[in-house]
Amino acid sequence: MRTRRNPSSRIGRRPTTTRDRIAAVGIDLFAARGFEETSVDDIAEAAGIARRTFFRYFPSKNAVPWGDFDAHMSEMRTLLAEMPEDVSILDTLVSAVMAFNTFPPEVAEGHRRRMELIFVVPALQAYSVVMYDGWRKVIAEYVARRLGLEPTDQLPRTVGYMMLGVALGAYETWLTDDSLDLIDLLAKGSRMLYTGLSELHEPLLNGTRSP
Repeated sequence: MRTRRNPSSRIGRRPTTTRDRIAAVGIDLFAARGFEETSVDDIAEAAGIARRTFFRYFPSKNAVPWGDFDAHMSEMRTLLAEMPEDVSILDTLVSAVMAFNTFPPEVAEGHRRRMELIFVVPALQAYSVVMYDGWRKVIAEYVARRLGLEPTDQLPRTVGYMMLGVALGAYETWLTDDSLDLIDLLAKGSRMLYTGLSELHEPLLNGTRSP
């Protein structure tokens, strides 16, 4: 992306909600005790709520690290809808994804713990398939609207997978080194959406490039 737009004032770490508060408590417990060793009852007790209240907000323990996912997806839709129509689809998508993943430095540690759980815990990796599908659909819906297509058409679906790939690649790299900047990683990954694979070169074979 050529320039980075300033995220709106409500983007970054989302406003505190009951779901997000319960999720924060759960993530702290997962980090301290381990995911498998922490039960729904443990989370409910630490959050000061009843077990039945927990299930009003989350269908299972696996959903906890995702916080208020529906609200976050609504914010992403709003971000995309508020972008000027004269901005290209790709510029809009890259700008929205970077704004969506912008958060204050003081919450970086907690966000890192959240993402480490999602990327490392096997049960959460399986659950993430459902969450990623919802994330891709938001992208596909926007692309389809701009192009006069259906979200289920191949092109919008493909763009959804491409944007998700950029985000996942950035997060996986970010989690390996806490000195890295997530937005820089997203910007670097997004560059390939503009250039395709044209900047890549064949690997060196015996010290020479293959023809």
